[in-house]
Amino acid sequence: MNLGDTIVAIASAVVPNQGSIGIVRLSGVEAVAIARRLFQSPGQQQWESHRILYGYVRHPKTKATIDEALLLLMLAPRSFTAEDVVEFHCHGGIMPVQQVLQLCLENGARLAEPGEFSLRAFLNGRIDLTQAESVAELVGAKSPQSAQVALAGIQGRLAQPIHDLRSQCLDVLAEVEARIDFEDDLPPLDEAQVQQDLAQVLAVVDQLLQTSDRGELLRTGLKVAIVGRPNVGKSSLLNAWSRSDRAIVTDLPGTTRDVVESQLIVQGIPVQVLDTAGIRQTDDTVEKIGVGRSLQASKDADLVLFTIDAAAGWTAADQAIFEQVQDRPLILIINKTDLGNLQPIEIPDSITHVVKTVAAEQKGIEELEQAIAATVQQGIVGAADLDFAINQRQAAALTRAKQSLEQVRDTMGEQLPLDFWTIDLRTAIQALGEITGEGVTESVLDRIFSRFCIGK
Repeated sequence: MNLGDTIVAIASAVVPNQGSIGIVRLSGVEAVAIARRLFQSPGQQQWESHRILYGYVRHPKTKATIDEALLLLMLAPRSFTAEDVVEFHCHGGIMPVQQVLQLCLENGARLAEPGEFSLRAFLNGRIDLTQAESVAELVGAKSPQSAQVALAGIQGRLAQPIHDLRSQCLDVLAEVEARIDFEDDLPPLDEAQVQQDLAQVLAVVDQLLQTSDRGELLRTGLKVAIVGRPNVGKSSLLNAWSRSDRAIVTDLPGTTRDVVESQLIVQGIPVQVLDTAGIRQTDDTVEKIGVGRSLQASKDADLVLFTIDAAAGWTAADQAIFEQVQDRPLILIINKTDLGNLQPIEIPDSITHVVKTVAAEQKGIEELEQAIAATVQQGIVGAADLDFAINQRQAAALTRAKQSLEQVRDTMGEQLPLDFWTIDLRTAIQALGEITGEGVTESVLDRIFSRFCIGK
């Protein structure tokens, strides 16, 4: 990548017949010059930073009018990339933005690579790496809570504790190295204070690591499979839960032949619900394929909703299915509890969450969502009500930092020379720096920003 280039990309979604506004974004030293060649603003409008101009995009040679548009100027360093940034706000749709983009390319800009605007913001010191990653997470947020966590990252809520931890480690390293270089001129190292400082750093590192699983859940969502034998009400449960007729419901066993999906939000967590085919022995070739897919869905799911019929009780067929899914996190759904002649049900001791529903009447859905939330909370202790959350890359770096700091602590306990302390301290400092982007390699940057969309 050449920071001297001026880059351009479409920065808004292009949807035929739906998008009302399309944005073409330029960033770089030639951004304003290119805009001046293409944009004609009538009257005495001033080309000043953070001012919106009205006018027309015209071909610089043929003078043909391409679009009526607004032009937004954001001059360096007061822009997202800390470079001169110009945005053409055109009419939406495919043709206006594509034509404006092509004119920018013909007049000296090059097409931006994925994430290059955010990468330039990072390289120019406008944001750190945690903020850049949070930008991508905000764009891809699947729930209000995941959006809030991403926004907190953009605002530096994660970067600040990482900077503080790294600063504390640097202070300890400076104290140790000073004793190595000027042993005769300084008082002995206060090892008790060093141990206390390391303990404080490790405690914060542990707190940050605890946000990883919950953060990943908010980002990627929870995969939930509704599993059971035919005609226990699995499809009715999906329809009641999603408040739609996603699945066909009849009194005939085996109606659902394949996995039906629905996307929901449960207490801030994105949930992908899979309604599976009823599991039973069958000679029907198509149904047999559906049963196989159901079993695979239950294995791939984060949580299984094992559904039985209250009127039939816990049958031998239910027991056979339970034995195939009991190794997964599981909630027992006892459906059709409004029917008469209900059979007594002996619930296995391994099942801790039981919800009674009448799916056909949309009863028990709130209790089901509460049980799902409780299951999640029990699996991820201490990670509720997140202000921010680390991602997998950050968790890996924090884990390396933790291991190095624990090694320093062990080295101190073994009374090894101070030189040994510094090795692991530097490793911890380097790992913490990688989180915010200090000392990060070009290959890591390429891997991170290649996942961004082109206009971001």
